[in-house]
Amino acid sequence: QVQLVESGGGLVQPGGSLRLSCAASGFTISGYDMSWYRQAPGKERELVAGITSPGGSTNYADSVKGRFAISRNNAKSTVYLQMNSLKPEDAAVYYCKAARMWRSAIWGQGTQVTVSS
Repeated sequence: QVQLVESGGGLVQPGGSLRLSCAASGFTISGYDMSWYRQAPGKERELVAGITSPGGSTNYADSVKGRFAISRNNAKSTVYLQMNSLKPEDAAVYYCKAARMWRSAIWGQGTQVTVSS
């Protein structure tokens, strides 16, 4: 079964850090552009960070530049999102996405991130 499974979410205080993981099963992420999105209650889903394949070029939403870092380990078919200096406005459900030309995108089920003191 082709799927992405996110993990690493949870409750963190403002200024804290979390590392999200997205593990692929049923396929390998090599050849896929990988990205993280998030959706807060009442808001649209937005792109947080992306990383291409095979070059590994990255892009970030302005709101997270300098605080978040996306990386990938193709051998483990896993993508990571390191989130530092978290703010209350970063609270959302974070989703992982795998995209490849001529193929339907693959989405994970999401992991909740709560930033609160």
